[in-house]
Amino acid sequence: MNSSRRRNLALLAALGAAGTAAALVRYWPEQGFINPCRALLPPELTRHALIGAAWEGIDARKAWDCHVHLVGTGDSGSGIRINPAMESLANPLQYAQRLFYLNAGCAHDAPGRVDESYLERMRNLVDGLAQGAKLLLFALDCVVDASGEERLQDTSIYVPNRYAAQTARRYPDYFEWAASIHPYRRDCVERLASAHAQGARAVKWLPSAMGMDPASRRCDRFYAELARRGLPLITHAGRELAIGSAFPQNLGNPLRLRRALEHGVRVVVAHCASLGADIDLDAGPNAQEVESFSLFARLMEEPRWKKLLFGDLSALPQVHRAVPYLERVLERAHWHARLLNGSDYPLPGVMPIYSVERLAERGLIERTAAPVLKRIREHSPLLFDFVLKRSLRLAGRGFPASVFETRGFFEPHPNA
Repeated sequence: MNSSRRRNLALLAALGAAGTAAALVRYWPEQGFINPCRALLPPELTRHALIGAAWEGIDARKAWDCHVHLVGTGDSGSGIRINPAMESLANPLQYAQRLFYLNAGCAHDAPGRVDESYLERMRNLVDGLAQGAKLLLFALDCVVDASGEERLQDTSIYVPNRYAAQTARRYPDYFEWAASIHPYRRDCVERLASAHAQGARAVKWLPSAMGMDPASRRCDRFYAELARRGLPLITHAGRELAIGSAFPQNLGNPLRLRRALEHGVRVVVAHCASLGADIDLDAGPNAQEVESFSLFARLMEEPRWKKLLFGDLSALPQVHRAVPYLERVLERAHWHARLLNGSDYPLPGVMPIYSVERLAERGLIERTAAPVLKRIREHSPLLFDFVLKRSLRLAGRGFPASVFETRGFFEPHPNA
């Protein structure tokens, strides 16, 4: 049996063992389960009018994809650490996630050089964008307990700041980077100063995976330093599906981010909190759960946060988010100046979790665009994500160019 066949069977077996097919897709995935990892677009597709229209009015030098994950195994000495549970079929969901992420990033057939293959693929994809576009790469800190001690055994994925910074320095025409610093660390302020000095453009948190509460007073000194330096915080809110965790999902309650806002931190809520339900803390700790998105929307409508609270578009076109949340974000035109584009790469390369046909059925894209978008995706999930979002329409309105020109948001801020 050849290696490609074994890989495909392993991915399908892992998905089946995890029992996640129903959760990932409403219908049988229209582009299958496996990312074909084809080379860059053929010339006739590169010249397609849909791609030209997507870049029209966009200054590519300002187009920074602000939500991109560094993925690897640590085989290059990067320091990336994957929890052993993700490499064992005894933990089928985490095992499947690891296989799908590596396949999405086209690093699944590169034993001994997964880290480098992942970077090579990203650089190739950036080469297929308009000249000047860049990706903001995320580090991801490990779990740190209330006493300030690291707990690697409870950490699903650890991506060191050092590796993210080195990658951005190594390929400055392709990448910027965002640090990840757990606020419970005794030296969190010093780590932030070091990351900022090395060119970090933001800080990334995933509360339920990192085991930290954004509403805790333990975060106060970190928030104060973030605000003083003018660095934005990009943080997940709502339900987290991409990374397994032993910690409660309620750490992602959007209302827990008020503490950061009260310190004057610019907060970017990943995915606009478009999955899950959380307790309405404004009604008390024992109140009913409501949609996480509705709590994010409440914060967005509070005038005092107008210059501090933002959302990113990462993952919104996925099948389990597009209806109704993508539609709700599209229809709120008064939010659009506070939205930032991010792809959540490598997830656009996880084939089952997107359905272009379903978006066409909802009238969010032109029916004629669907086959073109699917062909683009086979070659470049990054370009697919960008062209798809630029093609979206609801009642004749799409996202403005400003949503995709994010560079200015991450350049030195007046507070710094």
